[in-house]
Amino acid sequence: MKNNIKPADIWGTTVNKTRAKRGIQRWRKRGFYSETVLVKKLEKQGYKAVRVPVSNPSRNPLPDVMARRNEHVYAFEVKTASYYAYFPKKQIEKLFNFLDQLIPLTTQHKHAVLAAHFGRRWIFREINWKDWEEGKLAERKRILQRDRGNFDLKRGEKK
Repeated sequence: MKNNIKPADIWGTTVNKTRAKRGIQRWRKRGFYSETVLVKKLEKQGYKAVRVPVSNPSRNPLPDVMARRNEHVYAFEVKTASYYAYFPKKQIEKLFNFLDQLIPLTTQHKHAVLAAHFGRRWIFREINWKDWEEGKLAERKRILQRDRGNFDLKRGEKK
């Protein structure tokens, strides 16, 4: 009797681990691409911007992209999506912790911004400092492709 089990059918095999690793690499590459595109987009609008090259499941309060224009500092969390993007509360809190702990400016000059990249379309949503200070952040924020953002990149402020 011959065994008809294929290596791909057995969990934990080298084949499945390699396939999973390739999927993770592709996923990270998409994130890297969107972050790089955002940096270029910000620079075209007159910002000084830099991508933070850290895999961010870490506990460090670092944003995906940091930017500055005049006296304003921006911390961006970037997601790539096809229809909707979810931003967990922990990632949003990291933006505020970064701005609060490391940027010695008043809150009116510090901005935590969620950036959702849908192919050629970007949607930006600035999160209110008051919500973070009062502990009123939602468990997660969702941006749909059909949504309108509340942050104007050209002016560098809420719409």
